[in-house]
Amino acid sequence: MDTLTPQGASADAFAQHPGYRRLFAPDQLTLGIFLPLRFYEGDMQVLAHQAQLVGELDRLGFAATWVRDVPLFDPAFGDAGQVFDPFAYLAYLAAHTRNITLATGSAIFTLRHPIDLAKAATTLDCLSGGRLVLGIASGDRPVEFPAYGLEPDSRGERFAQSVEYFRRLLAERPTPIQSPLGQLSDALLLPRPVSRRIPLLVTGASRQSLQWLGEQADGWLTYPEATHNILGPRRLAEKIRAWRALIPGGGFRPHVTNEWIDLDDDPDFPRTPQRGGYVLRTGRNGLIDLLGEWREAGVNHAALGLQMARRPPQAIIQELAEHVLPLFPSLAGPEPHAQSW
Repeated sequence: MDTLTPQGASADAFAQHPGYRRLFAPDQLTLGIFLPLRFYEGDMQVLAHQAQLVGELDRLGFAATWVRDVPLFDPAFGDAGQVFDPFAYLAYLAAHTRNITLATGSAIFTLRHPIDLAKAATTLDCLSGGRLVLGIASGDRPVEFPAYGLEPDSRGERFAQSVEYFRRLLAERPTPIQSPLGQLSDALLLPRPVSRRIPLLVTGASRQSLQWLGEQADGWLTYPEATHNILGPRRLAEKIRAWRALIPGGGFRPHVTNEWIDLDDDPDFPRTPQRGGYVLRTGRNGLIDLLGEWREAGVNHAALGLQMARRPPQAIIQELAEHVLPLFPSLAGPEPHAQSW
């Protein structure tokens, strides 16, 4: 591939990327856990000991842990997300883990300058030994855009410009950048990515066309459709096929989806939508069936959120590790690069 052309890359470009290879391969599905494990509702203590549980996810062999990017808490929106800055918190988690992929779901590329995004991302990539995978998005919280002095209607165009600028900063042979977001020449971004590139998984449409997503996204992260029966995975399969048909050369690029689960202690509890379909209550056997349906649909990684579950996160994690993870194991690949910063 021409490294001067800022476009999406096939899996070959990430063959030596520890974070990417742990998650993604054709016809395979791996498991990750979305943070926070419990929602912030006015008391930061709800996040106490979360890093210890992420360390347990690492020890048990989960593929990834995902953090969200919510710069400002809007009580009207009703969800504070991860609370911590995603890059700072993933750096903290990198020091508490050894192998698990560290992923954003998703960094809002419209709200920060691509130089700042690239500096934070390559720093985290180096500190973690190459374990960073970036889910990226154009943003959907109306309060944030005026706070940053941005027009909400411009976010689609700004998102595409940010992706291009970001990739040019990370190119192996950087060239002068002429962009509406800035001009750059005779300067270099440091540090450089551990494995030459950082994967960019675009979330939803991010106000782009499907053609753009096929050409530009290193992977695609979408909502799962309905999860209580086979009809949702079938619709998701159609969406994934339509996207992959637009990938230049037909090379493999991964798809990711997520679901908030309320894992019942009865293994055979049927898949039941809760909260208007926003949460899936199910026993582990129903979850196993869903994950198999997703894999058949072309999904390569499932990020599960436990925030709305009634059982303690540690109990759910242990059950997943014993009964579900062996069926959807993390993938073999290059070890994270040794770091001694």
